Amino acid sequence: MNRSTTDWWPDQLNLEILDQNAQSAGPMEAEFDYAEAFQSLEFDEVKADIEDVMTTSQDWWPADYGHYGPLFIRMAWHSAGTYRTSDGRGGASGGRQRLPPLDSWPDNANLDKARRLLWPVKQKYGRKLSWGDLIVLAGNVALESMGFKTFGFAGGREDEYKPDEAVDWGPEDEFEASSEERFDEDGNLEWPLGNTVMGLIYVNPEGPNGEPDLEGSAQNIRSSFGQMAMNDEETVALIAGGHTFGKVHGADDAEEHVGPEPAAAPMEDQGFGWESDFGEGKGPDTITSGIEGPWNTTPTQWDTSYVDNLLDHEWVPEKGPGGAWQWTTKEGELDDAAPGVQDPSDKEDVMMLTTDIALKEDPEYREVLERFRENPMEFGMSFAKAWYKLIHRDMGPPTRFLGPEVPDEEMLWQDPLPDADYDLIDDTEAAELKSEILDTDLSVSQLVKTAWASASTYRDSDKRGGANGARVRLEPQRSWEVNEPGELETVLDTLEGVQNEFNASQSDGTKVSLADLIVLGGNAAVEQAAADAGYDVDISFTPGRTDASQEQTDVESFEALKPMADGFRNYLSDEAERRAEDLLVDKSELLNLTVDEMTALLGGMRALNATYQDTDRGVLTDEPGTLTNDFFVNLLDMGTEWEPVSESRAVFEGRDRQTGEVEWEATRFDLIFGSNARLRTVSEVYAAEDGEEAFVEDFVDTWEKVMRLDRFDLE
Repeated sequence: MNRSTTDWWPDQLNLEILDQNAQSAGPMEAEFDYAEAFQSLEFDEVKADIEDVMTTSQDWWPADYGHYGPLFIRMAWHSAGTYRTSDGRGGASGGRQRLPPLDSWPDNANLDKARRLLWPVKQKYGRKLSWGDLIVLAGNVALESMGFKTFGFAGGREDEYKPDEAVDWGPEDEFEASSEERFDEDGNLEWPLGNTVMGLIYVNPEGPNGEPDLEGSAQNIRSSFGQMAMNDEETVALIAGGHTFGKVHGADDAEEHVGPEPAAAPMEDQGFGWESDFGEGKGPDTITSGIEGPWNTTPTQWDTSYVDNLLDHEWVPEKGPGGAWQWTTKEGELDDAAPGVQDPSDKEDVMMLTTDIALKEDPEYREVLERFRENPMEFGMSFAKAWYKLIHRDMGPPTRFLGPEVPDEEMLWQDPLPDADYDLIDDTEAAELKSEILDTDLSVSQLVKTAWASASTYRDSDKRGGANGARVRLEPQRSWEVNEPGELETVLDTLEGVQNEFNASQSDGTKVSLADLIVLGGNAAVEQAAADAGYDVDISFTPGRTDASQEQTDVESFEALKPMADGFRNYLSDEAERRAEDLLVDKSELLNLTVDEMTALLGGMRALNATYQDTDRGVLTDEPGTLTNDFFVNLLDMGTEWEPVSESRAVFEGRDRQTGEVEWEATRFDLIFGSNARLRTVSEVYAAEDGEEAFVEDFVDTWEKVMRLDRFDLE
């Protein structure tokens, strides 16, 4: 076996996650426009084809109750349900359920069959319909096919063709394990995790550690669904709505009968996994979760029977035929009440999961259940909206949504923005505004830090954050420690003065938003700093950003975007538990940066003196505020010797080798560009005598990229 570099040196900084931003791993040509291709579909025809597949049972994997709808709902749910607000990663976009590790998670057992059932639809429409869209659309069509009215559907999820190596799924070494490292001292999930058990989407359906612990189960549900930005009502609606359909499968003990998952299966299985030798291995003999039975007697019909069954009966735990904990009615009222999956005369017992009973026993969850039982219409609408949120949460703003079923209503979780009801500034007016900004008392550092604070909240994982909306002036962002609230208020007040004066002077209806002005100010500062270094640069600027209101901003949801670390500003919070350099790479990946872009950007931010609390740490230049390559020159200077100043090795002093005098102070964010072999190769290019011009050009290009990351209206 060939050993990789990380095998030899596992503590080496992993930069490979940035390489996925530098290259395409898919077969599509560079000019392929998925949005255009998707819009060319006859959408009703696509849905009809899915419906046809869904209601035509195949001998190689027969449909429960003659309808694949419940299987497709589970597939769509498990595709979207990996999303977590902590870092915006996971979710249905990319169609990554068909790639490891997700294709082989225990919670996704037998979903390989669901995707193969949809292959004729995918094959027919090819590149016009991504797997990411098809998987969740199949869930929507399934709900509609079984009598439920959905809230809408949006396409636009482009497929990925390799696993997302940036996602931290947890510290465990084996599936279906849950370690203490996954939770904090209060029992909540550690950042950035969203699932309480390795290899499961949310929680263990049997209960914590496989025991029917109702209180612990409710706590796990609230923690896990909260990481997906679902409140109690949305959580109950999703579980109750989803469990209205289908059944779970545990005809016998999985350990005795079920083979390896797809990633470990033999070649001849052609991507299939979980081959079972119990009975026929399918239909009534299927083993998936190890739990057996339906939640009601009408598993392919939308109704309130799940809620009724849960609340109307007393439930007791028992071990099912698969050896897993499940719950049955105490007096056997629902024994032999449900039809068999192949022959309706083969009766089954209605069952519940520990997670279901936990909803009934938890006071807050139960209150929602009681309300839904009394108001079925409210239940239906709550499920419709929660389902829509579930399958679209990782897609970003509605401007990215495609197709004829996109609803007109915008929800708060979509970070709505107002339309511009005024004429936008032109290039001449933009140049005048830059001059006016530079004539204020604001420094290059202040302007750069404010523009960065506004734009760098963007996460490419779920397309949230960014400069559009100027939410840096709103809660919670304006109070974040990293944004230095006092100094931020000074800058915003000054920029608002420039904005008000300009807007009041225009008689033709032209206005400038504060969102645009913040970016324009940062651009002006960078251009000035480059000019001071002897370089004439012009940063492209396109107006059109608008200013969101506080009412359009979900404070609790936006708090998830608060950085625990921002290496570009040399900021590390007390909450950060990972190495500074790892957090720098993580943020760079969320900003869709390459290794080269990360390097140029950090070196430029240091040259511009754009550090947290104006610290000198990492500002390795005698000309702060001037866009030189001094950071790289002085970092790599062989006349400087670096040594840590504390046991934590977070801060270092750079001493002159001859005099012993302290010349510089820096952090791990800085020294990694000299210590890591790959980063040093890039730093050496910029530190060379002929490297400054290339550095300035690369910094400007990367700065412009970050300022425009959220401008989906320009795509």
